[in-house]
Amino acid sequence: MSNNGVSLTQAQTIVDATLSEARKLALKPMSVAVLDAGGHMVAFAREDGSSTLRPQISTAKASGALALGVSSRVIGEMAVDRPTFIAAAAGLSAGGIIPAAGGLLIRDATGQVVGAVGVTGDTSDSDELCALAGVSAAGLSI
Repeated sequence: MSNNGVSLTQAQTIVDATLSEARKLALKPMSVAVLDAGGHMVAFAREDGSSTLRPQISTAKASGALALGVSSRVIGEMAVDRPTFIAAAAGLSAGGIIPAAGGLLIRDATGQVVGAVGVTGDTSDSDELCALAGVSAAGLSI
């Protein structure tokens, strides 16, 4: 792996395994974005039937996790206590911030953040479950 973050092969594995988990669970059509540690898109997929805003939502879940250094689930919890802060941060983030589960930091074997994944399409809990499956399949952690 390079110092730039998650590799293309790892990102494609995350996307494929995430979508495979969604099909196994018979979830609604999913969209998956994998960003490197700098917030740049490495891989993306949108299943047939996904609604039109899903690419932006999946990217913003991953982007928000990178921007604030926590999962998008934690960002959602922060938004309850500090809504003004999260709203302001979302306005500053070029990639967006979505305060709902489905965005996870991706860590390598040393624990260093190498990127983030964002998943959307079903309930936020299901989105996060699929993201976890994808990261695990790539041999990485959260």
